Amino acid sequence: MTALLRYQGALLLRSQGWLAPFAVYAVFMGIGIRPGDRTLDSLGYAAAGLVPLTAWLVRVCVTAEPPAARACTAAAAGPARVHAAALLTGLGGALVTGLLAVAYTLLVGDPAGHAPAVVALAGVAAVAVCALTGAALGAVCGPPLVAGRGLAVLGAGLGTLLAWVAPFSPARVAVSALVGAARAGAGEPAFPAGASAGALLLAGVAGAVVSLAAARRG
Repeated sequence: MTALLRYQGALLLRSQGWLAPFAVYAVFMGIGIRPGDRTLDSLGYAAAGLVPLTAWLVRVCVTAEPPAARACTAAAAGPARVHAAALLTGLGGALVTGLLAVAYTLLVGDPAGHAPAVVALAGVAAVAVCALTGAALGAVCGPPLVAGRGLAVLGAGLGTLLAWVAPFSPARVAVSALVGAARAGAGEPAFPAGASAGALLLAGVAGAVVSLAAARRG
């Protein structure tokens, strides 16, 4: 799997398919986060933006390889493993981006009396939850379940909206915990253990389903 991850990472970088989602996320951060804003609010905003970013990046990864090359790779390593490596590559890229966003937010934000270490941990947890939620969304909105780009964009857009507003969404729970702690002004944000477990389960199930579907079609 390590070799497959290196291969998928190199393929993503060479394809330059990561430029558009990262550029959009950078604009999103620039518009919504200003120096001096409350750090917890800004971390919630940065984490929420990772849902569509991760979904987009995952789809880029699973479609980056030309069909002929994908067939050769699948024959050598197995279609399920190849597809899983592409999903993990997209998730990994989103997590790195999220960690950079957390670092930027901690540098320019106002902790408003909250302990910086606790704020950083809460931000990293929210980033992980939102990235996992976005990875699950990108997995089910990409091949082999959804091949057409139009349907994929529509599904990812509706799924992102649902992830932001649905009460049962792990992403919404994690972001709401940050925003709620910022509004309260006292006490430290609680670690979103339930949301973390839910996001991990959601991403794991979605990844397993689409990887098995890729194996059956391969």
